[in-house]
Amino acid sequence: MLVSSKYLVDVAYKEHFAVGAFNVGNSEFVKNIIDVAEELRAPVILQVHPCEYDLMGSRIIKYVREMAMTSTVPVAVHLDHGRGINDVMRAIRDQMNSVMIDTSALPFKENIDGTKQVVDLAHRVGIAVEAELGSIGSRDADEKDNMGRIYTDPQLARRFVDETQVDDLAVAVGTVHGPYPSGDNDIKIDRLDELNVILRMPLVLHGGSNNPDDKIREAIAHGIAKVNISTDIKMPFYHAIKDTVIEHPNDYEPWIMTPRADEKQKKVVAEKIKLFGSAGKADSYFEDSERLKPLFTYDADTVDEIIYD
Repeated sequence: MLVSSKYLVDVAYKEHFAVGAFNVGNSEFVKNIIDVAEELRAPVILQVHPCEYDLMGSRIIKYVREMAMTSTVPVAVHLDHGRGINDVMRAIRDQMNSVMIDTSALPFKENIDGTKQVVDLAHRVGIAVEAELGSIGSRDADEKDNMGRIYTDPQLARRFVDETQVDDLAVAVGTVHGPYPSGDNDIKIDRLDELNVILRMPLVLHGGSNNPDDKIREAIAHGIAKVNISTDIKMPFYHAIKDTVIEHPNDYEPWIMTPRADEKQKKVVAEKIKLFGSAGKADSYFEDSERLKPLFTYDADTVDEIIYD
């Protein structure tokens, strides 16, 4: 069932577990993630990064939405790291029901202004908004320069949330996107705890891949209600395909992609869902039938009317 990410994450925050938000780089990922979520009775978020969006095109969102709507567990469809208002408008027109605007690289006031613009637009059609404050690191950044990490300041975070009215906030507490070349992947729980005490709202952990399980569990206990996973589910899938092609160069694609690649990916998805504490939590969402109803009914013309109002 297609459900608002706000509902998914709000319940997770209240009950001290986290919803896995998995990047879908192709249609096979969508099928694998939902298969595991249904087997484990877990809520999930299927998210598409702008680079993945550019690769697959808008038509893939129809497939993702259809898979979400026909699933037996609550599923949200989310834009990951929207680069600006144009990314957000594309996602809304394609009827994603959750968006992230990431203008965290801009000066603080400009980040507020850009985020508020998105919130004002998205909330008018019932779409939840995630934003980022600070800077989650990157595997491509200079290790000597802290891999681009700028930790989230709790007091600035309070002001940011108050002025933008975002639904949840991605915080920089030590993770980086992609694999860690140096092994320096220690989540700063003290910083996270301070943010949780001040904000009292669902927090998001980006760069969730390749982190110690105990740190992830501790982070969830201190306010993380959504954990983003991309690298950890992509690498096993693509490496399995590579290995199969090398071993069996004349096989057709059904035997190349299954069972090895699918099974490798499903195994990781299952491990993450169990780690996040969301296994078995899906059915609790069906107890509140009102919040399961779609929060939005709109089309491209409706969005244009709001944009140009």
